[in-house]
Amino acid sequence: MSQNDVLRSIADQLRINPRMIKTFVVVVILLILVFTSWFTISAEEAGVILRLGKYNRTVNPGLHFKIPFGIEDVYKVPVQRQLKEEFGFRTLSAGIQSTYDSRSYTDESVMLTGDLNVAIVEWIVQYRIDDPYKYLFKVRNARSTLRDMTEAAMREVIGDRSVAEILTIGRPEIASTVQVELQKMANDYQTGLRIDQVVLQNVTPPDPVKPSFNEVNEAQQDREKLINQARSEYNKVIPRAMGEAQQTIQEAEGYALNRINRAKGEAALFTAVFEEYNKAPDVTRERIYLETMNQIIPKVGKKYIIDEGVSGILPMLNLDK
Repeated sequence: MSQNDVLRSIADQLRINPRMIKTFVVVVILLILVFTSWFTISAEEAGVILRLGKYNRTVNPGLHFKIPFGIEDVYKVPVQRQLKEEFGFRTLSAGIQSTYDSRSYTDESVMLTGDLNVAIVEWIVQYRIDDPYKYLFKVRNARSTLRDMTEAAMREVIGDRSVAEILTIGRPEIASTVQVELQKMANDYQTGLRIDQVVLQNVTPPDPVKPSFNEVNEAQQDREKLINQARSEYNKVIPRAMGEAQQTIQEAEGYALNRINRAKGEAALFTAVFEEYNKAPDVTRERIYLETMNQIIPKVGKKYIIDEGVSGILPMLNLDK
């Protein structure tokens, strides 16, 4: 058998029935129709449907139907999932011992403070997709826009505060202010995002100035310590001295008032006696004499009444006792 005969025989064996080809094509079309007409939205997602490239509707979690053959497209957006963006660092793997990227992101974290100092600020923004339509179609690359807005808001807030405030007591207030400003910007730009929280992870001075900054902090802490000690001593000594002085003044005022009242009483008594004396001098003199003797005689131990004519009575008295 020649080579041409062999090729012709193989061609006859591979010849397919046209009806089988049509059946195969119909089956493939039906399979494509079935698998492209239904889609599932998971519990934490929302589905945004485009019809011929134009927004048509948003569907909730579950099984849904769409027009196949590319007439309607589905974009799944995780609306219930909390997302986050990291600034100044990157987390490679989270867990009990998280690992971080060793690369430097100082272009994000180096900031100028209000008192013309430099601080390294690392922070996290936690957010959710509140409006899938705005998130997909109102802003081009909403994630990149969010990062730019966040960095702008943080630099604005940091630029209004001193480095001491940023490193110590001002961190919660800074985070809340940035969250409010960032949410306002997200609403203005119609990003469809809701800012849940802004967290300052780490705020430090630059590495070259850390030793000097630590010395300044230690000096400030020593100063505050000495001031507090001085105030403590002041609060212990000064109020006690003021209390003692007030007590002495009150005692002096009481003593003066007592002396004045007694003097006034004695003067009033003397005046009253003198007025009575002028009315009847003899009677008043005798009454004063009797009252005086009434006060003196009870204080005398023994009393001897001797006749004027008796003499030599002293040796008979036992005066030694």
